[in-house]
Amino acid sequence: MDRQTAERIITEYTKPIFGFALKRCKSAHDAEDLSQEIVLRAFRALLIKDNIGDVGKFIWTVAHNTLCNYYREHAKQIVGISVDELADVLAAPSDDTDDDTEQAIARMQSEIAYLSQLQRRIVIAYYFENRKQADIASELHIPLGTVKWHLFEAKKELKRGMQTVRKASELKFNPVRFDSIGINGSVGKKSLDEFFRSTLAQNICYCVRNTAKTVNEIADDLGVSPVYVEAEAAFLEEYAFLQAQKDKYIVNFLIAEPTRDLLVMQDKMYKQAASLFANDLYDERVSSGILDDPDIWCGQTDEPISLTASPRADHNFLLWSLIPFVTAWSGEELVDDRISFEEVATLRPDGGHNIACATVIPEKLDLPDDYVYMRNWNGPMWNGNDRHILWQVDTEWSDRPYKKDRGYAEESERVITLYYWEMYGSVRAEDYAWLAERGYIKTNGDYDGHFKSSWQIVNLSNQDIKARLLAIGDKVKAKHHDAFCALKEPYVQAVLRSVPPHLQKVKEYELQFLFHSDGWFLCHCLHALLQNGKLQKPTEGQRKALTTVLSVR
Repeated sequence: MDRQTAERIITEYTKPIFGFALKRCKSAHDAEDLSQEIVLRAFRALLIKDNIGDVGKFIWTVAHNTLCNYYREHAKQIVGISVDELADVLAAPSDDTDDDTEQAIARMQSEIAYLSQLQRRIVIAYYFENRKQADIASELHIPLGTVKWHLFEAKKELKRGMQTVRKASELKFNPVRFDSIGINGSVGKKSLDEFFRSTLAQNICYCVRNTAKTVNEIADDLGVSPVYVEAEAAFLEEYAFLQAQKDKYIVNFLIAEPTRDLLVMQDKMYKQAASLFANDLYDERVSSGILDDPDIWCGQTDEPISLTASPRADHNFLLWSLIPFVTAWSGEELVDDRISFEEVATLRPDGGHNIACATVIPEKLDLPDDYVYMRNWNGPMWNGNDRHILWQVDTEWSDRPYKKDRGYAEESERVITLYYWEMYGSVRAEDYAWLAERGYIKTNGDYDGHFKSSWQIVNLSNQDIKARLLAIGDKVKAKHHDAFCALKEPYVQAVLRSVPPHLQKVKEYELQFLFHSDGWFLCHCLHALLQNGKLQKPTEGQRKALTTVLSVR
């Protein structure tokens, strides 16, 4: 740029530059020095540049960078550095910043995050982007006076924050991880992994499991920036895993954190109940001869299937499926159903209608050697149409492929649909391959030639056989009903004491199903029968199809 043009531009901006400096310096003398430095740097830069598009933007960039250098040279301690000074240093950090200013910058960055979302936007726009207050007001669709008020309040909050000693809780150094998380009810379009994909999401929920807290209080407890907490909490609140209470959040699902005493009490209760029920159910089932009824059919075999013969599963395999199925479904008339599912379940925006629950197991509980753990357990799960239900439990003894990355509802619906299609001979080769891969079926032969299929899951073919099976379970549960009530009463009271008041009704609903559709009870029943030798461990070939029942409604 030629000298004459450069001089004309500098002359035009001299007075505004001095005003810029005067607003940001402690004295008029300092403002004169700073404005002269800005003018000199801008003039030299104009002389060597020919392609400046926006002259105003160029001048103010030079002014801003010069101001930052000025602050770095004069800021010798944290005390005394103003909000204005730190904001400009933050906007253009430099390698030669002194240690005290670096500490102030780090603290300032932290404290800006504690401002409200609107105040953060205004502070960043005004101090970092050098935007005019009127432009900020226009962009945010708020009055100019509101912008000025927020800037004034933000300065007070930042000053107060920088004088505050923030205390993090133990969660900052020792964050929790959910040992398990599941739902009772229907899943929506999003999986639980999408909601609790991060340690941050889990610890936000854990932090407010008993007491409502603000975003800033949660951030202090976790030792993280409130900006991250704000976004994650809003996401969890949108899907009703957190509940907003004015400016605070509290968890809206069950988080169990059992103590050693509670776990030992639970284990002892289930062991006693399972020893009463599982053995009687097994003996009644076997002695009745019902396992040989042709209306219970299952073609499970470890051997390749024949094109001519139809295999039949052995009794042990049938019992692995029918014991937990009948345990879960029988005795419905004995269930205390004073609280309905609709009263306590949450309807989520993605279509899910469920009760969510998570468990945090403290370290070093020192549980007894004979404590029964629920390993790799999932369920009971069921889904179906107006005619059939596919019922399933995943256990430490089963080995279902793809179970971690599949949607159970979608898979079970497809299985039931293909079951009907096969009755009319319309299952495609790729569908047979899909069923076989997941252990539901075995095939032999060429699909376009000689072909045979054999379902590997237990099928209850009519209402009569299902009713007869459940009647056996009803009889055994009625026999031990009083004993069950006596066993569970102290446990129920102990559990409710550990649940925050706003979630006690949800927990009471779940406790209604102790010794019924209760995964822990099913697990203990299987353990009890394995321990006394009535059940034998499944063979390797049986693990894919284990504990799966296709039942009529």
